[in-house]
Amino acid sequence: MSCHRVLVATLVLAPATACQVADADLGQVAAGLTGSEAAGAESGPAIDLVAIGTISGERADLSRATSGSLENGVAGNLLGGLGSGIEYAGFGTFLVVPDRGPNAVAYDAAVDDTTSYINRVQTLFMDLGPGAPGAALPLAVTPVLVRTTLLHSSQPLHYGSDSEFGDGAPALNRAHRTYYFTGRSDNFAPAGVSTDPGDARLDPESVRLSRDGRHVYLSDEYGPQIYEFDRLTGRRVRTLALPAEFAVAAQSPQGDREIAGNTTGRVANKGMEGLAITPDGDLLVGAMQSPLLQDGGTAAQYPRIVTIDLHTGQTRQYAYPLTNIGTVKKPKYPTISEILAINDHEFLVDERDGKGLGDDSAAAFKTLFHVDLAGARDVSGVTGEANLAVAAVAKSVFVDLVELLTSHGIAATEIPAKLEGLTFGPDEIIAGERRHTLWVSNDNDFLSTLVDSHHPAGIANPNQFFVLAIAPALLPGFTGCPLGRR
Repeated sequence: MSCHRVLVATLVLAPATACQVADADLGQVAAGLTGSEAAGAESGPAIDLVAIGTISGERADLSRATSGSLENGVAGNLLGGLGSGIEYAGFGTFLVVPDRGPNAVAYDAAVDDTTSYINRVQTLFMDLGPGAPGAALPLAVTPVLVRTTLLHSSQPLHYGSDSEFGDGAPALNRAHRTYYFTGRSDNFAPAGVSTDPGDARLDPESVRLSRDGRHVYLSDEYGPQIYEFDRLTGRRVRTLALPAEFAVAAQSPQGDREIAGNTTGRVANKGMEGLAITPDGDLLVGAMQSPLLQDGGTAAQYPRIVTIDLHTGQTRQYAYPLTNIGTVKKPKYPTISEILAINDHEFLVDERDGKGLGDDSAAAFKTLFHVDLAGARDVSGVTGEANLAVAAVAKSVFVDLVELLTSHGIAATEIPAKLEGLTFGPDEIIAGERRHTLWVSNDNDFLSTLVDSHHPAGIANPNQFFVLAIAPALLPGFTGCPLGRR
């Protein structure tokens, strides 16, 4: 076996025990601190940006079998959109997912310019180290791509034929004797509902790792769905059932038509955007990007958070209050991009606008909020914005990302519009003090460079990873995976 394959196998299999040994590592490091440091005395900022990692959006991933051109002429293995979801897997390894593929290049409005891009999970190795002398940030991180895993089903899937380019089934299906999921919006059974697990269309927006490290859970914006895949092979092994009221009955490959054709269910392109898993591995927590149609859709304030017990399948629903970034007379609401578990009842929620790099505008609202579901009211069976309002969970600001990034000299026009992924990484000792790390990733929409009114000469648009250091006192209930092995 080659050294490269040994490295990949080690990184993929190691996380099954990574979090279990981390407490011992943390104890050894803490034992070397002074008494005041070990007791939690902290002199630096409570939350600060300590590193930024980038990986070019011009390069290919490791799936040579998908390197041919898609319907819009883009290479099928372009390494882009990595920030839709990110998950720490131990030992410096991170799992990242692109969404439904490169659809920013127009070619066929009949399918909303979506393509037969085969969905995949990318495995990166990212280790924090000291920054260069005189660097603006104290730490540095260099992402290295070590594995590309294509997602597929051993059972036949529904592929569409709405595009002038023909059948949406990948040619690779026959060669590999399996059925690949793709981003093309017409890959569904017209007679079914949007949560039919037989549909081949998949728009992954978040990724979480099972407790044993051998499976991954993905949230799908199309369904909405939550699927479980074998981490090594990419084969789907389970579908987690969501409440029936999340589905739409009248499906269309065009999002606007789908919205117009339904009065209940998720809003097209505003489905299951965020996904968390509690540290004990027992509970998945999904977050809808916007309110359901029956709750007022994008004009309303209360999207739903849904919890799924992985042992029983039992679900509970909670109303989350979006921030009004408009006015009292003309309210305007952002969307949820991610949810991340602090413990089994506390979470961070990523609310953001669509402004910033990629939108030819200045980022204005990208804020992480803290919520606690302990004692919150289950709103299963409750419908309508007014009825959800009285049961909404409480929230508080955790960090304003726009304020933080601009304080480090990053112009608001260069903050990525789509800061979508969140994960806790390993704890680190920074300037002699222990810090939790929070990794924030961006979805670059598979566009490696951008030319707009703020950057008329063009600007690189790589996949980016922003690393925040957090004082433990800010997260007293944190039970994530501390000080990861190096």
